[in-house]
Amino acid sequence: TEQVNAEQNRREFTANISHELKTPLQSIIGSSELIENGVVKQEDLPRFVGHIRKEASRLVTLIEDIIRLSQLDSKPELESEEVSLYELSEEVIEVLTDTAAMKQISMNVSGEKSIIKGVRRLLYEIIYNLCDNAIKYNEPGGHVDISISQNDDEIILAVQDDGIGIAPEHQEKVFERFYRVDKSHSKQSGGTGLGLSIVKHAVQYHHGKIVLESQVNVGTTITVLFDTIA
Repeated sequence: TEQVNAEQNRREFTANISHELKTPLQSIIGSSELIENGVVKQEDLPRFVGHIRKEASRLVTLIEDIIRLSQLDSKPELESEEVSLYELSEEVIEVLTDTAAMKQISMNVSGEKSIIKGVRRLLYEIIYNLCDNAIKYNEPGGHVDISISQNDDEIILAVQDDGIGIAPEHQEKVFERFYRVDKSHSKQSGGTGLGLSIVKHAVQYHHGKIVLESQVNVGTTITVLFDTIA
């Protein structure tokens, strides 16, 4: 049964990849053909070139995410080190400052400077993708709060936003590859539909657990629980 499910998932993933790659490529080809054939007016040229650049950037991001997932699927042996989730969160906030500012969203990290033994790059991906999603699906003037806490058994990373939220029927599916709650919103914000899937696989690599709590038009909190001995 596991082999059958794995094969079905592989076929679905391949079909989804084909569709997701084809869409921006068709847009790039269409715009470039119009320019090549002299149909585009000179004053409209910057808009068409900008559209090509945007779709090409989206394509590169999508390919990078596919590569990351492929690497995680192969369950590689990666070098672990002691990592401060608090300091890593500060790095993510610095990188996403401009993105958040464009939507007038404030970001904050609070809690303990807990140290985890893990793969720094993957832990960064977890925090980055959770925060990036929290920004994308937030409202202007909203907040994204990262908190780090620890008890005897677990280190707890939580990313909370006060955005559009996720309806109950979607909550179990949002970590699936290419699953989008709001396809139009995802396209406008440049989402690939792979961010939370990368989070899930990176958390699994560290033998952690994910808990999602969300209410529509109230916000979402995604909590990641790591064993202190991870």
